[in-house]
Amino acid sequence: MRPWTQVPAQSGRRFVITGANSGLGLETARILGSRGAEIVMACRSVEKAEAAARTVPGVDKGRVTVRRLDVSDLGSVRAFVGEMVAEGRPVDVLVNNAGVLGLPLRRSAEGIEMHFATNYLGPYALTMGLLPLVGDRVVTVSSREHRSGRIDLDDLGWERRPYGAFPAYAQSKLADLLFMGELDRRLRAAGSSVRSVGAHPGASATHITSGTTNRVYAFIGHYGSRLVSMPAWRGALCTVHAATMDVAGGAYIGPHGRTELWGWPSEARMSLLARDEVLARSLWQRSVELTGLDLPVS
Repeated sequence: MRPWTQVPAQSGRRFVITGANSGLGLETARILGSRGAEIVMACRSVEKAEAAARTVPGVDKGRVTVRRLDVSDLGSVRAFVGEMVAEGRPVDVLVNNAGVLGLPLRRSAEGIEMHFATNYLGPYALTMGLLPLVGDRVVTVSSREHRSGRIDLDDLGWERRPYGAFPAYAQSKLADLLFMGELDRRLRAAGSSVRSVGAHPGASATHITSGTTNRVYAFIGHYGSRLVSMPAWRGALCTVHAATMDVAGGAYIGPHGRTELWGWPSEARMSLLARDEVLARSLWQRSVELTGLDLPVS
C-alpha cells in the first residue's frame, strides 16, 4: 500500500483542535499549519500552548492562535463556546482530540468521572456549542481500545462498579464512536451538510498517560510507547486524513496494519457495540441530561 502523506492545501480553512499543546494534537496542528490552515489551539494550559504554538507553521503569519479550554470542565467549555460565538467567525473543522488515560478515580467540577468527562462529555458539549459555526465536519479521536469498552448508562461515574482506569478509558472511547455515528445520523436527518467522522492513532508515542499515578501506566507511557510505537506525527496523519480528505460521514480512519497498531491512514474497524444505534441514542439522551445541550439544528 502506498503511504498517504500528501495532505491537500488547506489555505483559507480554519481548524479548532483541542489538546493541541502536545502529542497528537500538536502534530495535527503542525501538519495542517504546514498546508496553510488557520489553527485555533484550544488547551487547558495557555502557557504550554503558547510555547507549543511557536513550533506550528504559520504562527509568524498570524494563522495560529491559542484559546483556553479545559474540556473536562463544562463551565470552561461554555466560556470557550461563548468566546467563539461572540467572535462570529466560521470554523471549517472541529477536531476533538484532547484525552487522558490511566487516571486514578477523579471527578470533574460537575462530579463526572474524569476519563468520561475529558474524553467524551466535554467534547460532546463543545460540539453541540460550536456546531452553528462548523461548516465542514467534526472529527472525534477515539482509540482501537474502544473494542474492550462497555457502557453502563446507569453508572457512568463508576459509583457502583469497581473502578479501573483502563476500563474507564475504554468506556469513554467507545462513547466517542457511538457519539460520532449518532451525530452523523442526526445531522443527515436534519438536512445538514456537516459530516461527523472519527479517527484513531494506533500505537503512537504521546504524553496521554502524563496524568497517571500508576507506575505501570507511567512506565509504559514514558518508555514502552517510544520503543514500540509510531512517532506522534504518524498517528496524527489518521486525524488529518479524517479532517481533510473526502471521506463519508460516519467514516472511521486508523492505521492500515492488520492490528491497526501501526501503518498509514485507512478505513478502521469498529466494534459491534460502537455500531449499536439503540445504545448510541440512549447515550445521546444521557448526554443531553448531563449537559443540557442537544443538537442545535432545526
